[in-house]
Amino acid sequence: MTIFAQTWTTPFGLPPFDQIRDEDFGPAFDAALTEARANIAAIADSADAPTFANVIEALELAEGALDRVAGVFYNLSGADSNDAREALMRDLAPKMSAFSSEVSNNKALFAKIEVLWQGRDDLGLTAEQLRVLTLYRQMFVRSGALLQGEAAESLTAVKSRLAVLGTQFSQNLLADEREWSMPLAEDDLEGLPDFVIASARAAGQERGAGGPVVTLNRSLIVPFLQFSSRRALRQRAYEAWVARGANGNASDNRAIAAETLALREERAKLLGYASFADFKLEPEMAKTPAAVRDLLMRVWTPAKAKAEADAKVLEAMLQADGLPGPLEAWDWRYYSEKRRRAEHDLDEAALKPYLSLDAMLGAQFDCANRLFGLEFCEIAGPFYHPDVRGWEVTRGGAHLAVFLGDYFARGSKRSGAWCSAMRSQRKLGADVRPIVVNVCNFAKGDPALLSYDDARTLFHEFGHALHQMLSDVTYGFISGTSVARDFVELPSQLYEHWLEVPAVLEQHARHWQTGAPMPADMLKRLLDAGTYDQGFATVEFISSAMVDLEFHAGAAPADPMQKQAEILESLGMPRAIRMRHATPHFAHVFSGDGYSSGYYSYMWSEVMDADAFAAFEEVNDPFDPDTAARLEKFILSAGGSEEAEALYTRFRGRMPGVEALLKGRGLLDAA
Repeated sequence: MTIFAQTWTTPFGLPPFDQIRDEDFGPAFDAALTEARANIAAIADSADAPTFANVIEALELAEGALDRVAGVFYNLSGADSNDAREALMRDLAPKMSAFSSEVSNNKALFAKIEVLWQGRDDLGLTAEQLRVLTLYRQMFVRSGALLQGEAAESLTAVKSRLAVLGTQFSQNLLADEREWSMPLAEDDLEGLPDFVIASARAAGQERGAGGPVVTLNRSLIVPFLQFSSRRALRQRAYEAWVARGANGNASDNRAIAAETLALREERAKLLGYASFADFKLEPEMAKTPAAVRDLLMRVWTPAKAKAEADAKVLEAMLQADGLPGPLEAWDWRYYSEKRRRAEHDLDEAALKPYLSLDAMLGAQFDCANRLFGLEFCEIAGPFYHPDVRGWEVTRGGAHLAVFLGDYFARGSKRSGAWCSAMRSQRKLGADVRPIVVNVCNFAKGDPALLSYDDARTLFHEFGHALHQMLSDVTYGFISGTSVARDFVELPSQLYEHWLEVPAVLEQHARHWQTGAPMPADMLKRLLDAGTYDQGFATVEFISSAMVDLEFHAGAAPADPMQKQAEILESLGMPRAIRMRHATPHFAHVFSGDGYSSGYYSYMWSEVMDADAFAAFEEVNDPFDPDTAARLEKFILSAGGSEEAEALYTRFRGRMPGVEALLKGRGLLDAA
């Protein structure tokens, strides 16, 4: 019997990480799948007349054991992978897809759901129950429940293959990131701030390189590109960074991307949609590819104009250094950083000592306390990795959640930052409180010092965590972040705004050695530079979002790289800026279906987050209790209990326009 079949007596029901072995996962998944299949068969084959309780509520609880093992395994596979976990991921991908297809293709089960749906007006359902029934039926229909015969078999095969491809894409990307490094001689360190040198030395020590190295982890390569005066080294590092997944080796992702796009088109056509984008966007706020394209292009035009004006300034700086033009992509961050120091007298190396990880954790917790009354008490492990820290979250003395933070880059962790839940909130069956995980890839140090962008990432992921921790619904199917994809980024992007509140930084941005607050003039310069280089940031984001959209809005391209080039040419992409995520390493889009046709959603949510924070500004109090209470009630605690647009309108009274976004990015003058 594996540890997953035992009763856990750990505090808060945390997984007993010190007792879990990699060899436990395979048998645990097999046993959990067997149990889930038996539970679902009992629901489908029951002779009892279908009711909400014996169908929908029974389905809610049918996969409890599977949720338990999967909640641990998939978190570990992303944050602390190894050969055994990667092998099991590859084995599980078709198995889990087959199980999902079995459920959605179970005609007897769907017939019961359909009976409930057709008679929903006579069932006496609560509003939440009706929403859950609606979403269950929608999920089954979109998974192919209405298909018969060969079409149903084809869809099952397509989904199985897509699951395999998504896993392989992720593992290929991790392999490229893990295997590449660039050794630095002592002379190559000239001009680099101490924090970059320390990160390079730590990376070299981790890899046994015998000296400092640059890796493809964003927390190291970006500051290297910002500060290294060695143009040839910047070029070498940058070209390796953007070539991830496209090196012609065993981990090349280009063929995977092409096959994925073709299979997604086939999936959409089998379900009766004109394109995969039409299929994917139907349940989102945007609804149609045309609506997404309209938003992106309304922002693209002023962003491109701003970026092109900035490029001229940076190229003049390059030439003033006696270097031949034109400005290249590996030059942008270096000269932009020099320009920021000159125009805003803002030096990231001088800023970081005031932004230690501990100080910024204190800031994010303090804001959550002032807004929502949450208290955070650090708890002891063991957790799944020595770097992980944990906190019990309470309110008014009552346990609310466990929050885990995994903040440092390492070779076993995929790149980026994310929030996940090892256990989600629900009330059905028992009052289940969540276990929420924030994962980042900051450079490890003693202490760990963050850039302002790192601090923003910290707040962003904690906004997702609040969405999970404050969830207050009966059914796990709609808890926490189980909302429309273009609504899910609202809480996270909104929470970033509290990092910009002067009083928050005045209290928490303190020098890690002296405890002195950030000097008032530095704080002012930091906040005044809030929209600096937004032309660049917006262009690199929208170009990625447009490629994602156009990949899926028509016929699948035989050669995605050629199609990517055509899309960028049609946009008039500035030559010194590249996509934030080129196709071979666009994990948001190709590691799974999560953000496929949906990368735009960060910007869609940004339209709302700028307007949502304005609700606090309008009452001249970023911690106004009435506004915070409405935010919790209608957004953070509500999960997917209503349509996203209805929830936002209940909070704000209306939907916003794009002007708030343009203002927030400093692009109104260029519009």
